[in-house]
Amino acid sequence: MATIKDIAKSAGVSPATVSRVLNHDQSMSVSDETRQKIFDIAEELEYKKTKRRDKRYSQNRRIAIVEWYTEEEELDDLYYYAIRLGVEKKAQELGYDVMRFFNNETLNQLEQIDGIIAIGKFSPQKIKELELYTEQLVFIDSNTLAYGHSCVTTDFENSVTTVLNHFLERGHRQIGLLVGQEQTSDKTTILSDPRLVTFKNYLTEKQLYQETYVKIGNFSSESGYSMMKELIANLGDQLPTAFFMASDALAVGALRALQEADIPVPDRVSLIAFNDTSIAKYVYPPLSTVTVFTEEMGRQGLQLLHEEFQHPGSTIPRMVTLATKLTLRKSSL
Repeated sequence: MATIKDIAKSAGVSPATVSRVLNHDQSMSVSDETRQKIFDIAEELEYKKTKRRDKRYSQNRRIAIVEWYTEEEELDDLYYYAIRLGVEKKAQELGYDVMRFFNNETLNQLEQIDGIIAIGKFSPQKIKELELYTEQLVFIDSNTLAYGHSCVTTDFENSVTTVLNHFLERGHRQIGLLVGQEQTSDKTTILSDPRLVTFKNYLTEKQLYQETYVKIGNFSSESGYSMMKELIANLGDQLPTAFFMASDALAVGALRALQEADIPVPDRVSLIAFNDTSIAKYVYPPLSTVTVFTEEMGRQGLQLLHEEFQHPGSTIPRMVTLATKLTLRKSSL
């Protein structure tokens, strides 16, 4: 695995700068360009091999990646960043030209494209808007079968029960949750997070669910920090012995709050995060986390679009759901 020194050398910055960027240190003054460069290199050093471009079927097609995040939001939650990288790498292999649109950017140039990969959560109104530009439309990280479009999702439910079973097997009975509240890209619909639903239902069945152990914010490190600080202040010695964090960014912020309060991790509080983006490996202690195969989600999404190009009008919409894996590191006992 690449080290912080390896990333620093490739990026032309100090190891301290890399460490603070990967830890989402908001007090550090660093340009978005430098942050992006560090994240790019961290991900690339994990990537084993990029295949050669395959131009047999591309016919110089141009595709658009439409994100529901702004560029700034993507840098604070690398889940969607990693999905986008997967799309772009697969597009390179197949010889497609790629245009990229973040949520705060105009979509006028979509008239020049052959197909769209839409990453994130979109309202019915937004889906209809994207349909005006092309019939070749695939969504990643949302179930759009009801709208007639193929999609790629993650098995959230089983990933949560795997984490909870791990905690229970190690004797934890006070288990908390930090999760984000999401809305569609146009802010018209508040979304229910399946991890929160599964967490509540599973622990309720075992008579272990405690509302006071659950906090809902947004999927950022600052939100994780503020929610954990509030729990520490409110619960004191009754703070749960284990927490499931619904993103790595939330876990990074929560870990900082615990360390500031001199609460040892994992000796007093065990943490398991979700996503396994590059930051999970470089914080201390390294985060146990649910590995989501985000780059593969991107690759699968483009493969679905590629198949639609090959058989226009004859493909049946389908959903590809990828399994996850619990990756244990030093943040949990």
